[in-house]
Amino acid sequence: MFGIGFQELIIIAIIALLIVGPKKLPDLAKTLGKGIRDFKNATDGITDDLKDTLKDEDKKADQGNGLENSLLVKKSETEDKNEAAGRDAGIK
Repeated sequence: MFGIGFQELIIIAIIALLIVGPKKLPDLAKTLGKGIRDFKNATDGITDDLKDTLKDEDKKADQGNGLENSLLVKKSETEDKNEAAGRDAGIK
């Protein structure tokens, strides 16, 4: 854990006990643990949001320029079919 051995953890605990005192040490540890947990949850949330955004961007890039599903392309395709049908009707 962070390259700190067991002996260093004991020394840090003793110094914290001397500075804070035995009555406030459990409250300090509880507050510190809650702060670390909240920070971890926040970073996980940001990571998830970034992953979702990147997935959405990849899907958009895979679809091309997006004109395949636009109304203008569909309209021009139907106009082409109508023109072809009109030419076929005029020839007969």
